[in-house]
Amino acid sequence: MTKRFFAPTRREVLAGLAASAAGLAGGGATPPAAAWLTLQARPATLALRPGQPATPISELVTPTAAGDVRLKRGDRCETTFRNDLTAAVAPVWYGLDGATAAEPLPGRAAVAPGATETSIISMPHAGTLLADLRLFEEGLKLPVRPQPIIIEEADRVAVDRDEVLLIEEWRLRPDGTAIAPGRDPQDTAPLYTLNGRTSFELSAAANERLRLRFINGSQRTVLAIKLENHDVRVMAMDGQPAEPFPARNGALVLAPGARADAFVDTATSAPFLLHDGKEARQIGSLTISGKLERRAPLSPPQPLPSNDLPDQLDLKGALRFDLALGAPDAGWTRPASFSASSAPAFRAKAGRTVVLALKNFTPVTTAFHLHGHHFRLLDRLDDGWKPYWLDTLAIEPGQTQRIAFAATYPGRWLVESVATDWAAPRLVRWYAVE
Repeated sequence: MTKRFFAPTRREVLAGLAASAAGLAGGGATPPAAAWLTLQARPATLALRPGQPATPISELVTPTAAGDVRLKRGDRCETTFRNDLTAAVAPVWYGLDGATAAEPLPGRAAVAPGATETSIISMPHAGTLLADLRLFEEGLKLPVRPQPIIIEEADRVAVDRDEVLLIEEWRLRPDGTAIAPGRDPQDTAPLYTLNGRTSFELSAAANERLRLRFINGSQRTVLAIKLENHDVRVMAMDGQPAEPFPARNGALVLAPGARADAFVDTATSAPFLLHDGKEARQIGSLTISGKLERRAPLSPPQPLPSNDLPDQLDLKGALRFDLALGAPDAGWTRPASFSASSAPAFRAKAGRTVVLALKNFTPVTTAFHLHGHHFRLLDRLDDGWKPYWLDTLAIEPGQTQRIAFAATYPGRWLVESVATDWAAPRLVRWYAVE
């Protein structure tokens, strides 16, 4: 069974007609470049225990791609999703703003087993994205590998190489089988992989400038990743350019689903160290062989090209809402029980600034994810913000964090909340931009 899916709201239809009229009046504008993407959810195996049989898992992949999946900023992408799992699922895109056609639950139903769905999805921003099935984990018997998707800048970025580093978390029983998140992890041991390997090696020459796209593909754990003996300069967070800044002690701390792009000028062989809040372990290594000769020394990296998010947010005139994370009496529900007729967490008119006070009343760190928009993390006195944009944030027990975003894209969008405990349920609500 194949169905085409594209359900714009009335506001989007009117906006599209207005844009078309403007293009005709100006003599006809060139439409965005066309692109095609195929995603498939399917059974798979992964070698997680040396010398032992591969572990059965599920995966979300692009079967036609030989390497990284790369699109261009501005692409209008015809995306086909094929579900070859036994449960109804749909991809969730971390880092994709304004794409109502890609928004699960409030905008579309999950795709039935054996079915195929085609939708039109625009890529408004360059950056590091992650497609995942995590909203539908309750119906899955096995953990699922996500699919990184890179949206490239229109102009070339001055690096020698561009590498994706996907960190994943597994919970293995003594017999080597892996359990899906949301289940009791009793009698399991944690295991982490980098790009699907328990010991990953990245080869490079000395004096190369690498763009390393770190992705925390784990489902529940806040992770710190560090490349020893190198300066790590953060260039983007959650797919949006940042004012470049050095990673503290060379380590990047990432909530589940979060991404960070960093520039590293290679110098010497060094380990990649991972810390899950309990212990540090080596998860891979940078191996240096030879040296890249240059006519001139490397200059400090320049900021990545802007994605045209607003330079300023109107905090004084902002709409303000409190959002208690994880509390069952605060309107949160499991994705399987989600109803679009439920009350929204908040509503905002398009063009307004929204400030959310995220309050974690739970006894464990909780990860929050905002769909449809990126946000600024505000300073404690609401008198400024950190020099980067986010879509995912970890909030410690008993803490309140305030975030602000420009309500740019009309539609119904999800917010997610999940405690950093393997057995914790994923919870959702929705908000409206009108």
